[in-house]
Amino acid sequence: MRKSVVVALTAVFAAVHAVLYFASFGLWRNWAIYLAPIEGIVLGPVAGFSASLIGGLTARMIRPDEFWMFGIVAEPASVMATGLLCRGRWKPVMVAYAVMLSAYFLHPFGRALPLWAILDVLAAFLLIYATAKLSKGLPDMDFARLPLVLALISFVCIATDSLVRIFLLVPCGFYMLFPGFFGTFEGLYIAFAGAALYSYAEDLLVVVVSLVAGVPILKALSKLDLFGNKRRESKDEVRLC
Repeated sequence: MRKSVVVALTAVFAAVHAVLYFASFGLWRNWAIYLAPIEGIVLGPVAGFSASLIGGLTARMIRPDEFWMFGIVAEPASVMATGLLCRGRWKPVMVAYAVMLSAYFLHPFGRALPLWAILDVLAAFLLIYATAKLSKGLPDMDFARLPLVLALISFVCIATDSLVRIFLLVPCGFYMLFPGFFGTFEGLYIAFAGAALYSYAEDLLVVVVSLVAGVPILKALSKLDLFGNKRRESKDEVRLC
């Protein structure tokens, strides 16, 4: 994409990111997570990270959230992971997962908290390589396999958001910043287990929203030739001639 188009799309996605934050209610995270996979696919790791960070910061400056530090780190990180994977770059994502999961399990609380609460994160870790291989070439790929690829990358995206929040909460010790919520290990255990149930529901919702809204969005953007389809087709025709 041309630099001017990237800048314009970054501004648009940042604005939509902020609007979804204001519109959200219920469950655990705000509705900006439903935009995260599309941000990463369309904008890539750098511009997608920027759009998510700008949108998240702007929204929280207007309407502060007590847990703001989790969102402004986890949301851009998940978008960056998506941008890397759909460009076939699985190693940085794999390393990030390995570091955060190792830190979690080395922490005494990480070993004591229920394993079932992070099964989605562990599943995403196992799917990173396959997702990167299947997703390489997004958004400019054969639309016949787009739903499957979009479901996979959306799942890894939302699981990455969860992992970053868990990493901040437990290994980084952010739970100590909220004694009213996590004053004791028992309080942390209850909050952690309860959030996990919501997290699994959000995993499913993000995948469904990506399939329902993401596929037509990517098809529409492709028709606008924002990804250079026509230029590549022209080059192929010249080579054939």
